[in-house]
Order: sequence, then C-alpha cells, then structure tokens
Amino acid sequence: MPVAPPVDTRRRMPPAKLRILEAATQLFSSEGIRAVGVDRLIQQSSVTKATFYKHFGSKERLIRDYLTTASEHELAQLDQLIRTQESPHAALLAIADAVHAVLHAETFQGSLFIKAAAEFPDQRDAVRSIIAEHHEAIASRITDLLHHVGHPLPGEAADQLMVAYVGALSWGHVGDPVGASVAFRRTVERVLAELPIAA
Repeated sequence: MPVAPPVDTRRRMPPAKLRILEAATQLFSSEGIRAVGVDRLIQQSSVTKATFYKHFGSKERLIRDYLTTASEHELAQLDQLIRTQESPHAALLAIADAVHAVLHAETFQGSLFIKAAAEFPDQRDAVRSIIAEHHEAIASRITDLLHHVGHPLPGEAADQLMVAYVGALSWGHVGDPVGASVAFRRTVERVLAELPIAA
C-alpha cells in the first residue's frame, strides 16, 4: 500500500547515500522525477557531486533505487498488515481500511509508482519493469488471500481488486478521495460476496 517515504528499511545504508535517497523521495514525489536535476538533489542532500556519483553513478541509477526501495518498504508493510489479521478474509478488509487511511492522509500526494509510470511511457524502460513487478507482487499476495478464503476464481478476482486499487489511488489523488476509498471497499466486499456459502 502507498506509504510515507521509506526510511526505516535503510538503517544500514551509509549516511550520505541515505540522505540522497531521502532527498530523492521528497523531491521526486512532490515535483516529479524528470523535473528534479542532479544539482538540486546534491544541494538538498548536502553532499558533494563526487559523493553523489560514488553512491549512485547516475540519476538513472538513483531513480531505480528510489523505486526499488519504496517497493520493498510498501510490500513489507503489506506483509505486516496481512500477518497481523486473524484470517485472510479479515486481511482483505484490512487492505480496504489501509487504502482508506492512505487516501485521507494529509501527506498523500498520489502513488509514486503511478506517477513514475506516467513519466516513463516506454514499457521497455527499467523503471517500468520495477513498477510492474511491484504491482504484480501486490496482486500475488491478494490472489493468495483469495485462494485461502475459497474464492472460485482468485486470479480474476485479484485482477478486479488491482484495477480498483490503482483506480482508487488515481481518483483519490486527482479527484475525490472519499468516493475513491468507498468504491474500493465496495469492490472488496463484492468480491468477498462471491465466496461459496460454505466459506
């Protein structure tokens, strides 16, 4: 699920590298990836140009690390959310609650993955691969939950939830967060209503 800039998963990272990644997270998410140049990142993170290139080599490498680190953090939060629920059924409803919370957070600026995809339209770009893998990982977890609750078509149902999830993040950012969160929860509830009576 979308979260605040991932800091806690990078405690073993060299301080200067961490500052650069934190600066990238802040600037990329608020201003866009292509709009922020290397000089701005260097200034924001209070490092030298030599230090920047020592740790990342290029802005392109930084962009990939930024997205990869964000993905790892979001997936770790999702896994934690699932583990703390009493059942797969409860976990699916908890995901709807998490999306609601994200969309109503004052710090929500839209999904960084969706915004990055818009800036990198070429499907062959490494950035798009990271974004695709991130969403496929979420879909895989949802499919597993649906399988465990006994949904007759867990893969298809997971596709429905992923479309609703990405749509909620987009509409919640550019339009109506209340309507977006309600629509996503109703989609989750409709999918759960498709379970066999015995489930």
